[in-house]
This record gives sequence, structure tokens and C-alpha cells, in this order.
Amino acid sequence: MTNTADLQSDPERPAPARVLLRGGIVHSPQEPFATAMLIEDGRVAWLGTDSAADVAHADSVDEIVELRGALVTPAFVDAHVHLTSTGLALAGLDLHDAVSLTDALERIAAFAAGLPAGETVLGQGWDESKWPERRAPSPAELDRAVGGRPAYLSRADVHSALVSPALAAAVPEVRGAAGFDEEAGLVRQQAHHIVRRAAYALLGPGARGVFQAAALRRAAELGIGALHECGGPDIGGEADFRQVLATGRELGGPEVFGYWGELGGAGKALELGAVGAAGDLFVDGSIGSHTACLADPYADRDTRGAQYLSYDDVAEHVVSCTEAGAQAGFHVIGDAAMAEVLKGLEEAASRVGRDELYRIGHRIEHAEMIPAGGVQRLLALGVIASVQPAFDAAWGGEDGMYVERLGAERARAMNPFAALQKAGVPLAFGSDAPVTALDPWGTVRAAAFHRTPEHRISVRAAFAAHTRGGWRALGGRATASGMLVLGEPATYAVWDVDPEDVIVQAADERLSAWSTDPRSGVPGLPDLSPGRPLPTAARTVVRGRTVFDSGRLG
Repeated sequence: MTNTADLQSDPERPAPARVLLRGGIVHSPQEPFATAMLIEDGRVAWLGTDSAADVAHADSVDEIVELRGALVTPAFVDAHVHLTSTGLALAGLDLHDAVSLTDALERIAAFAAGLPAGETVLGQGWDESKWPERRAPSPAELDRAVGGRPAYLSRADVHSALVSPALAAAVPEVRGAAGFDEEAGLVRQQAHHIVRRAAYALLGPGARGVFQAAALRRAAELGIGALHECGGPDIGGEADFRQVLATGRELGGPEVFGYWGELGGAGKALELGAVGAAGDLFVDGSIGSHTACLADPYADRDTRGAQYLSYDDVAEHVVSCTEAGAQAGFHVIGDAAMAEVLKGLEEAASRVGRDELYRIGHRIEHAEMIPAGGVQRLLALGVIASVQPAFDAAWGGEDGMYVERLGAERARAMNPFAALQKAGVPLAFGSDAPVTALDPWGTVRAAAFHRTPEHRISVRAAFAAHTRGGWRALGGRATASGMLVLGEPATYAVWDVDPEDVIVQAADERLSAWSTDPRSGVPGLPDLSPGRPLPTAARTVVRGRTVFDSGRLG
């Protein structure tokens, strides 16, 4: 038996057969007062108190982990990521925190100067709505910053991008595509898909593998045990998608489940090893890039955005996926796009039956704007809503980008998590990284303290959406429940927290729907009140094998 504090992630090292964790707080609905947990052969074998653990198990285990008051919870599931571009943001040119146009140009120039001559500049994350200049760099400014190199710099929402004159010249087919604005050096819609494919094709397998591994390591450091990769022909292509899944297998955790977003692509998705033909199958674009499809024009531009698929397309795709036993799903943000998807889903239900749709559990990604009556229609169709609370934290509120693009009334209706939860629509939380950062506790906080109060849900419900909800969103391919209960896979995280800060939290009186009395047996979670530091992971374990260890456990 060993008593270890510094076990590091090692794909070649087998997990101990029997591990006892003791002296902490174990978040389990089965044993709400548990302070100890026994793991045997990668599964939860026992839950209880320290004294009971010492009597029954201490002499028969391979490893004892002294928690010293730490909190043990199920590991998070991020239900929407793009691992290669997330790793690129971590290791390369990330402009998310650029504070002005000048700052962005200086960062671009410094990054480009460090590259070999002629190499393409790849970066992401700029958001002109947060800059005092309120505009993106001009083609001439970008060209000077990159020294005449080819450059592709995606906006924060990754639905439009800056393209340097050299890259535009190297991709001549972009000139006839919808969404190419040569004067502004911007690409949207189909033009963006063309340039994005060309830019990312410049990344070889070696570079892609480095970026993917960096993203997975970061996820493990944050207590994430599983992720849903959303790939497709207009995102990274087949080679990138296959490699993402392979990298996840090779590293041994966090687990990676893939979705392939191609219309009519159920067969291709299954061939590629995907869970379904879902994820970022684009019905429309994004609010920030003025490409989300709206029923009424944008407040700051005379456009209703872009629609890429019709309800007939939606219906045919859902029917083909249902018949193949695969999940279908769509990227949908604008209210007009959601209306089109709902119509298509209802048409599919008329062909194959609502019970069949329920059996599969098809997905909607984002669901930021839902027309009147749409929540009940989603419920009636058995749809799972995969949503991103960090979008509201980044762009919501009275003076955020949503108000600028949509006006105050429509902005207040964005991301209605409380209405979805109250109706019974299953929720799964994700980041859409690199659109917003991998940040699971920040995501839970963003949902519980939504910038529009009527859309808030409890910390407890938000945590469930980011753990159990992510497994449920996999439909019939789920291999865990996301709870620490007997017999479940031992996929968990250990958190450095003060035990007194582990509470049953309601953000306001409206959320006090359950007892906060400790005698109620409701498992607690860290206090996530705004301004408080978020918990940090001491260890992350996937199916009994440690994938991250800070060395802080005793």
C-alpha cells in the first residue's frame, strides 16, 4: 500500500486497483454526508465516513489519498469544444484579451515577427465590440502588422475572420463566394468556410497533435473528464477530426467524444468514429458577426443575417440520422433559424414518429434566441439543448454586444436557461472553446448569475448540466451517468476549497427552491458568488486513472 501525494499523469502507468480517498467532502447524491470513497478497478466501490473506511478498507487498498478537507466531485463534461483551435489559442496568437485596436495590432506584429519567413499567421479571438475604436483592422493595417505574410485571424465567435491580402490572393476561389468583403479584408458565411479550410490545411499532423494535446492537458488541469469535439468539413476537416479522436485515445483522458457536422452525413459520422452527425452543422452564423438568422433586422445593421439550411434540409437530416440510429444536431442561434429548425424537427417527427426522436435524443447547439412557444416545442420533440453560459458573461447585460446588435428588448431574451430548465428540456453546458475559454466553474457561475436575472438557474442545477447533462447529451452512446454513485466509472476531480465554503447556494430568493439546511442531505458545492475565487483542481481522474495531479494532496 502507498500513501501518495505526487502521482503524475502517465498513460503507460496502470491505475492502482484499489484506491481509498478519505478526509474530505464527497459530492454524492447517494451518500450526501460521505467523507471517503473507495475506487476499485476504475469504478466507485464504496462511499461512507472516514471511520467506516478505516475499519473496512484501510488495510486492503493499494493507495490511500488523504484529502485534508478537499472536495471530490464528478469531473466536468464540456459539451462543445474545438480542440485543435483551442490548443492553437493556448499556444499561439490569442487576441481575446486585446483591449484596443492598437493593442491587437501590436500583438499581431510581435507574434508575426517571431515566425519563420513566409509562414502563415494563424490567430483568433479579436472582438471589435469591446475596443474603443469599435472597428477591426483594415487590410493595410493588418498587412503592415504581419509584414506582408498570409494571415487568418478569426473573430471571437469564429464566424468571421480577417484575411490578409496575401492569403486572399492565395485562395482565389474566395472571391466569388458569399461573404467576401475585400475592401474590409473580412470573410463571413461561405467565404469564411473556404478560407478557414485553406488556413488550417497548412497545419501538419505534428502541429495539430501538439495543439490537441495542449488543449486536453488544459482540460485535465481544470477538472474536465470528458469533452464533445464538434468537427465537420467546414471546421477542421476529416484528417483533423480523426486525429483529435486518436489523440484523446492515446493520452488516455480526458475522454473525447466526436460529433461530425455534415448534412446527410450519418454514415460518414459513424465511419469516422463520431457519436452522431451533429454539433456545428450550421443553420446560421453568430450574433457578433451579423450572420445569426433573425426574424427582424439587426439593430446596428440593415440585415437579418444568413440562413444556411432550410427546414426541408433539417427534416431530411434528422430522418436519415434517426433511421441510422445516430444523433442529429444543429448549430442554431437566431430566432428565425430556430423557427426553421423546429419546423424541420416537427416534419421529421411526422415521418418517423416522436417516440423515435425521443429514443435518439437529438441536439441543438447554442439555442440563444428561442421564438415564442419554442421551448415547449423543443420539449415535445425530445431535444437536448447544448448551451454556453459564458456567452452571456461575455456579451450579455445592459451594455454588452447583444444590446448593440439586437437592442435591449431582444438582448434581454437571450440564453433563457431558466425557462428551458423549468420546462424540462435537458441542458448540457459547454464552452465552445476557443470562442470562450475552458472554464467549468466559471461556466456554472455564469449560469447561476446570468446577467439577466430571470434567466438564472441554481448553482446545483448548473453543476448538474455541466456534469450529468454532458453525459446525457451523448444519448445512447453515454458510458457514465456523471454522478459518484456505486458502480459508476471513477471519473472525478478533487478541489482545493475551504470546507466552510461548500454550501447549498441560491443566487437569490427566487432560486431557494430546496432546503439549505444541512439536515436535508443536499450535497454542497463551492460558494460561487461573484468576486470569490473559483476552485482549483488538485487532481483529475478518468475511469480510475489520474490524468492531472498538482502534487498538493497529502
